[in-house]
Amino acid sequence: MEPLLLLVLLGIFTYFIIKRSVASLTRTPVWILWLTIMTPALIWSGWTLIVGEDQTIPLLLLIAPFVLCTLLYLWLIQRGRREPGGEIGASSTQGTTSQPQTANSADTPKNQKESPRPINKDEEARLRNCFPWGIYYLQNVDYSAQAVLCRGKLRTNPEQAYERIRENIEQQFGDRFLVIFQEGLKGEPFFALVPNPRSQSQNRAQNEQLRRPGLALALVLITLLTTTLVGAEFAGVSPEQVQSNPALIEQGLPYAVALMGILGVHELSHYLSALYYKIRATLPYFIPVPFFLGTFGAFIQMRSPLPHRKALFDVSIAGPLGGLIVTLPVLIWGLSMSEVVPLTEDSGLLNIESLNPQSSLLMTVLSQLALGSELAPQGAINLHPIAIAGYIGLVVTALNLMPVGQLDGGHIVHAMYGQRTAAVVGQVARLLMIVLAFSERGFLIWAIILFFMPIIDEPALNDVTELDDWRDLCGLLSLTLLASILVPAPEIVMQWLN
Repeated sequence: MEPLLLLVLLGIFTYFIIKRSVASLTRTPVWILWLTIMTPALIWSGWTLIVGEDQTIPLLLLIAPFVLCTLLYLWLIQRGRREPGGEIGASSTQGTTSQPQTANSADTPKNQKESPRPINKDEEARLRNCFPWGIYYLQNVDYSAQAVLCRGKLRTNPEQAYERIRENIEQQFGDRFLVIFQEGLKGEPFFALVPNPRSQSQNRAQNEQLRRPGLALALVLITLLTTTLVGAEFAGVSPEQVQSNPALIEQGLPYAVALMGILGVHELSHYLSALYYKIRATLPYFIPVPFFLGTFGAFIQMRSPLPHRKALFDVSIAGPLGGLIVTLPVLIWGLSMSEVVPLTEDSGLLNIESLNPQSSLLMTVLSQLALGSELAPQGAINLHPIAIAGYIGLVVTALNLMPVGQLDGGHIVHAMYGQRTAAVVGQVARLLMIVLAFSERGFLIWAIILFFMPIIDEPALNDVTELDDWRDLCGLLSLTLLASILVPAPEIVMQWLN
């Protein structure tokens, strides 16, 4: 039942990733792309159901569907690819959409009129006056279906240049445009004026609808119920016992409160940091489910672009940091109440009834800290419900810190090194996860999700100004934390702890 449930969850998650990331880039139907991505997982699940979990999947059957379906997926996207709307088309800011394409460029008649410019000639003259030559020496003004692209030479530091030119453009055009400052393919910064989908008056009118405290509270209460039911099962109370004696459900409260506290603080940290930078964001919403872990987590949505890379970094790292502050004491407390069991072949990083702490460097240290001499070198841990909640928090932290695309780690690396370098780091991270999946089978679904996740996230409005040294250090520490969760404990560390 568990593999089938994981397959369903993977299918739902994959569908939404495709719909959000590549559906706007290609005419190929979403369901075909989804089926292509899911085929390897369907084949592997079918093998498990027919042959059994004890029989290892042949290496050819493991690799061939993955490689072939990946190539087919990329070919299907390319075959139906829409004409690009401009240089920033693939990475335009939130709320910006390209104009719909009705025909390929090869089929467009030569005498067909070009789409109207975002600004006329008189407005272009006013725009040129917004660029003082001592701040940013403007050389060319280009047009696309999406934006006005202003290219030239930067004459001062990026932060001062962006603020000065943004103020000048707002004086001339009001809130008609979002002003984006990006690095081009050759590393030279350029300005892009993108039509603002929401004016200030619209923002004020929509702020009341953005935050729905009644909905957020209702989801909290429902999720508290579902996680309590699941927590009671983790505590050894069967559903039949709950039906005969409803008071037994209280045994699931420690798990529910601990897990919701970790997830809630994670998302609340994102929310508060977004408010600090005046970014429009929804309240944290929990996703309740009556099975699995009792919840699929929580989320917030940001409805306005981030002003600069510093805001991108702070908002992104706030969630993992806030969640980790709650996770560590909860996990240590839960581990101290957990039971040490013999290490078996079924023990692993994702087995909560027989968790092998040596599969993770950080878990090895925390387990030794909580259990001390009770934990033998050949011992595994049967996690207490509170330890399960803390461990889920640690897994969630690791997943969010993966430096890929729109995950928190992807945003952090983007803020540290820029969008292009972050894309390279994301690609390397995806390949490393595939390598880890061969040693720890529990990482396989994780690796598949990351592999099909876009590695390019949206730029900040000022995507050129670099971070200070303190934030760079915090970013490196967050990546070190990720490695300590995923990498097994070296032998020298085991000898030192024992």
